[in-house]
Amino acid sequence: MEIMLYIAAIIAAVAFVVLVVYFVITLKATKDTLNNVSNTLESLEKQLEGVTSETTELLNKTNRLAEDINQKSTKLNGVFDGAKGIGETVKDFNKSLRQLSNSISRASEENQDKASQAVKWGAAMMDIWNKKRK
Repeated sequence: MEIMLYIAAIIAAVAFVVLVVYFVITLKATKDTLNNVSNTLESLEKQLEGVTSETTELLNKTNRLAEDINQKSTKLNGVFDGAKGIGETVKDFNKSLRQLSNSISRASEENQDKASQAVKWGAAMMDIWNKKRK
């Protein structure tokens, strides 16, 4: 019976040694994996530093571009206001021309009889003058 106890103790010791060996192998694999992860994270950190600086530079350029666009937009507003003023001036000028044209038309209609009388008198005077001259 004692032999069984020794055999059981030896089996337990061997099993414990095997367990420890596999545990050590697992820990070494975990260490290698963690080292790879650490190297990957360091590489990623360096890449992110570059991306961060480029992003900051891009943001600064975008801000400058937005300011430039705002300034140019403000200047264009003045141009559009001027064009609007020119358009209103042309509209007023057209209105004035239309009124002048209407006035001339009315005046010519009202004075049409007087004008035809003046032409007749002018023709008669020319006839008289031509007859006296001959």
